[in-house]
Amino acid sequence: MSHSESPSKYPLSLPSIVPLLTITYPLDGLWIIELHNGDDSRLTKPMIDDALRPALDVVEKHWNENRHVVEKDSRGEGALIIVGKRDQDKFFSNGFEYESVKGNPAFFTETANPLLARLLTFPIPTIAAINGHCFAAGMMLALACDYRVMTDGSRKRAWVCMNEVHFGAPWPLSFTAILNAKVSDPTVRRRIALEGHRFTPSEALTVGLVDRLASCSGTGTELGTENVLTEAIKLAKEVSVLPKRGVWGTIKTFLYRDCLEDVGLDARTHTIPPAATAKL
Repeated sequence: MSHSESPSKYPLSLPSIVPLLTITYPLDGLWIIELHNGDDSRLTKPMIDDALRPALDVVEKHWNENRHVVEKDSRGEGALIIVGKRDQDKFFSNGFEYESVKGNPAFFTETANPLLARLLTFPIPTIAAINGHCFAAGMMLALACDYRVMTDGSRKRAWVCMNEVHFGAPWPLSFTAILNAKVSDPTVRRRIALEGHRFTPSEALTVGLVDRLASCSGTGTELGTENVLTEAIKLAKEVSVLPKRGVWGTIKTFLYRDCLEDVGLDARTHTIPPAATAKL
């Protein structure tokens, strides 16, 4: 198989029964994962264990295969885009299904945290194409990516928000670790974690939560999602050369070493019970 040929297995939907995402390969060295667990792409245990984590394995395997068969000048190029459901422009991801998560004490240790660690160390650039609201764990999914492109909100409102403080859900240590690793300004961290501020696209760009906004204005009938995806593809082409030498993921492993140590802790044994806070 040559690098210029799209493998016959694409588009690939996972899991095979009741698919929750679809992987496409529209350009050489470019993979797109479209989330479609309903319109708001909730991050459930099946979504993560049976779809997202296997999808990352598929992309990495294909990228490694390409490194050995393509011509020398483009060997190792690659980028991955994660986008919300493409036939709507309201949600990127609405986060976890809270009721199912809080009833599963192993969820973070065995499901969510390994996904976040995988993205933090992925060997090619990852881009979150935020085509709508990006809430809670959906925001953490985006922060775990290397780059973020967001709709400008001109067609429909779109917010980036960690809203747990508003409905009484404690943060896992992994969320705090990623926030500290990806957001350097303590004032912005306070607004995110302790105030649950809903950042508009322009605010998110100003404080560095996203890297680019995609203009989605106009009078046509096309969805703003496609504008976001177009801008994300443009960025992907710019950064796809970076993993050519095979050290992109290795450098990130050391760059986020402290964060990864916290993400890798067993969440069941590193959570402060509410009664203990009175003793601190």
